[in-house]
Amino acid sequence: MTGFKTPLRIAGGVALASLLLALPAIAQDAAPAEEMVEAAASVAPDVVFILNTLLLLIGGFLVFWMAAGFAMVEAGMVRTKNVSMQLLKNISLFAIACLLYYLVGYNLMYPLGNWAIGSDETGGFLGAFGIAVLEAVGITADQADDISYAATSSDFFFQVMFCATAASIVSGTLAERIKIWPFLIFTVVLTGLIYPIQGSWKWGGGFLDSQFGFLDFAGSTVVHSVGGWAALAGALLLGARRGKYNADGSVNAMPGSNMPLATLGMFILWLGWFGFNGASQLAMGSVGDVADVGRIMANTNAGAVGGALAAMVLTAIIYKKVDLTFVINGALAGLVSITAEPLTPTLGAATLIGAVGGIIVVLAVPMLDKLKIDDVVGAIPVHLLAGIWGTIAVVFTNPDANLGGQLISIIIVGIFTFVVSFVIWFILKATIGLRPSAEDEDLGLDKAEVGVEAYPEFK
Repeated sequence: MTGFKTPLRIAGGVALASLLLALPAIAQDAAPAEEMVEAAASVAPDVVFILNTLLLLIGGFLVFWMAAGFAMVEAGMVRTKNVSMQLLKNISLFAIACLLYYLVGYNLMYPLGNWAIGSDETGGFLGAFGIAVLEAVGITADQADDISYAATSSDFFFQVMFCATAASIVSGTLAERIKIWPFLIFTVVLTGLIYPIQGSWKWGGGFLDSQFGFLDFAGSTVVHSVGGWAALAGALLLGARRGKYNADGSVNAMPGSNMPLATLGMFILWLGWFGFNGASQLAMGSVGDVADVGRIMANTNAGAVGGALAAMVLTAIIYKKVDLTFVINGALAGLVSITAEPLTPTLGAATLIGAVGGIIVVLAVPMLDKLKIDDVVGAIPVHLLAGIWGTIAVVFTNPDANLGGQLISIIIVGIFTFVVSFVIWFILKATIGLRPSAEDEDLGLDKAEVGVEAYPEFK
């Protein structure tokens, strides 16, 4: 922080001086609009650098808070005997994601540095191996790699939160019947290799970006469907929880332990998504950028609203009662759906895009049960299916998108992530095993593996 004190004081002084100079003009209404626009356009590069860096830091704070949201949703959706296990997995996967993204992931995803995209070296299939390196302590404006953009440290901080988000998606789907160590080993591979490699194909200037014109603003595919594909591969190999499905095809409900906690988690995720999408503008050094950030946040909110309301209405029609878990996941599916393009839609279009996501959740959950794919928290409908829908929906509001480019990119990322994930899960199953014993599963993983019960006084 020390290195930014002087520029911040300069920026504060510039802002104060500008305000004082503007006061007579405001009082007399004498300054032409053209002069005001010209003054705004002449913001010093170091001030732009500070503002952009600030946006990434604030966005990183909010996306970090989504880790709490995932933990609360999962803790509320699982049975009492497995709550501590879910909390442990969410803490551990976050720590692993941050470490692996530092050691391998960041340079694999952004081989030229995040803001060097556009050079002749882009368009590849694999980034560079190497640890992330931040800028020097206390840099000055003339020492910054790109004074028109932002600090490397803030960029890494923002991007590592996205990596952790992808890993969080897998945790909920496989809840209640996976051992802690194979899950964490898979998380190492997901965050160190799978996520950054496919992420480089779009956000690192790779071939999906350069050859197919793939558009995914904040990660409906790059983040959310990747987590969904990895979760699906694991669920297929792991199997369902004991007693979930009967031989005649009927389903035994396994209600979650705490709906207030799950609802709180949903609202935390909703809040965090303003940073997830809003800070993906990556700049607020101009009037246009700041206006776009506000537009993105408003559309993000609209997507969640559409998803929640659509799920509420549809469950009332189908089941004659409103199911809270569907409404929670409907809001989250609306957020995932609008993530691929939160800038160009109108508020009405964003609401409709989110509403389709909510409908997908309500229809997909019973479909998965018919296929005997046990998804404890509904992450596959929310993150995979709504992520695919949101990526396709880009073509309806962004004239730069083309359907072919979106579809082929979805397919390429999906095949890569699912196949590699399936192989890793298969190796883990064949070596150390994925599932606890039947006795441990019936006892609950809090007692069997964690040793700390979330609700010890309730038997």
